[in-house]
Amino acid sequence: MRNQTEMLELFKKQTKEDNRIRLSVLEGSLTNVNIPKDKYQDYDVTFFVTERDSFLVSDSWLVIFGKVVFMQKPEDMTLFPSEFPKMYSYLMYLDDGIKIDLSLVLVEDLPWYLEESDGLVEVLVDKDKLLSDLAPASDKNYWLRKPNQAEFNDCLNEFWHVSAYVAKGLVRGELLFAMDHLHNNIRQELLRMMSWHIGYEQGYDRSLGKNYKFIQNYLSEENWQDFLLTFDLSTKEKMEHSFWHTLSLFQTYSRKVSLELGFDYPNDDEVMISFIETFYLKR
Repeated sequence: MRNQTEMLELFKKQTKEDNRIRLSVLEGSLTNVNIPKDKYQDYDVTFFVTERDSFLVSDSWLVIFGKVVFMQKPEDMTLFPSEFPKMYSYLMYLDDGIKIDLSLVLVEDLPWYLEESDGLVEVLVDKDKLLSDLAPASDKNYWLRKPNQAEFNDCLNEFWHVSAYVAKGLVRGELLFAMDHLHNNIRQELLRMMSWHIGYEQGYDRSLGKNYKFIQNYLSEENWQDFLLTFDLSTKEKMEHSFWHTLSLFQTYSRKVSLELGFDYPNDDEVMISFIETFYLKR
């Protein structure tokens, strides 16, 4: 597997040698000083080009990056349409283990790109000084943010509202329905509440990463293992236990946040737990 220096030099070389490419930038985790570097990171690169049609005639030019063993081109897909119509992207897996997400953007669409950018952008080659005043790459857009009372209330309301869906799915034996709502809804609100607690204790000037992937770094080992218990879904009995444990953890963290930030605490938890136990599912 080629190292980071080799790969970045490859992108720079291609930019310098191809007159159609006026600017190349690196994006994502490789520009983020707060993320540990390892060999598994993708190379997220955008080429700003004078025109795109000549690139799209054939994929053969991609050989400059190595042997492509698998590729996805989002803009050519029907089932999963692209979210960024002003880009044309090649998501490539190479035979030496490298993953490249390469996008082509017209130079004239640079203002749109900057407006959509998350701030994690670093210039590789800028032939025309288009980004001479670009701010240093920063993950500030992903930092934790202190909630207000209304946001706290909404988190509580969403969690307890959807908790009944999970219970109803479990009692009906509709396990996929129940687990979908447990993971995609109430667990997400639990994670949100946990992140607010972490922000209060350790500062909001940090990111917990995509899908909260770094939250483990801010929890004690005991609290991390306690949270992992919500993922034990191998039997219906264990699903029910995970559900009740998720409710219990949410109560714990939401009460902490209420006290830490001086928020009023509605009794939604008591009401909905009583409702679920009375009409749907006993502990």
